[in-house]
Amino acid sequence: MVKASQAWICEAENIFMETEERTFFNGLKVVEFASVLAGPAAGMFFSELGATVIKIENSSTGGDVTRSWKNPLEDPAAPVSAYWSSINWGKQHVFLDLNNEGDRLSARMFVSDADVVISNIKPSSARRMGIDSDTLCAENPRLIFAQLNSWADPEDESPAFDAVLQAEAGFMYMNGEPDREPVKMPVALIDILAAHQLKEGVLVALLKREKTGRGSVVTASLMESAIASLANQASNYLMTGFIPRRMGTRHPNIAPYGDVYTTSDEKSVLVATGSERQFRNLCACLGLHELPEHEMYNTNSVRVKNRECLNGLIQKVVAEHELDELMLLFRKYGVPSARIRDMKQVFELPGADRLILEETTEEGVPTRRVKTVVFNIKSSQNC
Repeated sequence: MVKASQAWICEAENIFMETEERTFFNGLKVVEFASVLAGPAAGMFFSELGATVIKIENSSTGGDVTRSWKNPLEDPAAPVSAYWSSINWGKQHVFLDLNNEGDRLSARMFVSDADVVISNIKPSSARRMGIDSDTLCAENPRLIFAQLNSWADPEDESPAFDAVLQAEAGFMYMNGEPDREPVKMPVALIDILAAHQLKEGVLVALLKREKTGRGSVVTASLMESAIASLANQASNYLMTGFIPRRMGTRHPNIAPYGDVYTTSDEKSVLVATGSERQFRNLCACLGLHELPEHEMYNTNSVRVKNRECLNGLIQKVVAEHELDELMLLFRKYGVPSARIRDMKQVFELPGADRLILEETTEEGVPTRRVKTVVFNIKSSQNC
């Protein structure tokens, strides 16, 4: 049982995310009836923090479907994929056929003393199999049942993977280059966003249970999670009627921000000036001293309107410098900027290796993935 009290928090004084030992949720039992990414990602959050997470996989289909989602460099005969490995660290895996009465009984036994259930099984299927929230919460009144749905209406059971939600929720319409086809983001971002919503709901429900002694049913949908993450792009429309369109990496409200330039050694550099001071610093380090006072560039709003002309001037100077030289110059002047790195280069960054979790599966397959928990918790001196 998790106790959300000041004394309990103080007991975590020696628990830091930098250490390998993660015991914050020791004693918490989570049963995961979830596949693909969002539900399992929520489950891995709890396993990383010390909870016992039992993942129920469908024995009739060979387990979570993502076991077979392999990239071209993977062994087709391997029992797991890199995709599956990315969000299934630290779990116990139990293969059951929930269409079988005996296996359903076994599943309910796992839930009988669980603290949390995470499920993305269709509600109608869950009711048919007797592993729905009403049934399981009646048997375990302290249970927190976390249900992930595709759509806001839980009875709408139309199938929806991440790409469907990226299209339906407006992300693809905004994403890509001008005058080109809409582009899906290469990470299943909607699943990740929904996983955050679901686990945040579970954390609130755990706190509520400490106050009331009762469990809760937590629901989140991929669609609502996606819409809730439209942030400033949604407000641009809701407040002004402005419909965001494809701009590549550029920002609809700031310039230059997200704009990419080519250096003399034919490498790319991204610039993201978020304030007038940063724009002035950019101009100073590039020797464009007249731009901050020019009527076409002296405020952010006119820079947005005159972005193409501005970028032409910046590109001309950037093309006179090699990337390494330019990055040193930008750093000296405090200009937000970035190299555009591939995955290999990302994991060559200092400290990136500390974010890697390794595990050998029950089948003997060595696996690696990045942590989903990267915050630090430290007791205050007043505890």
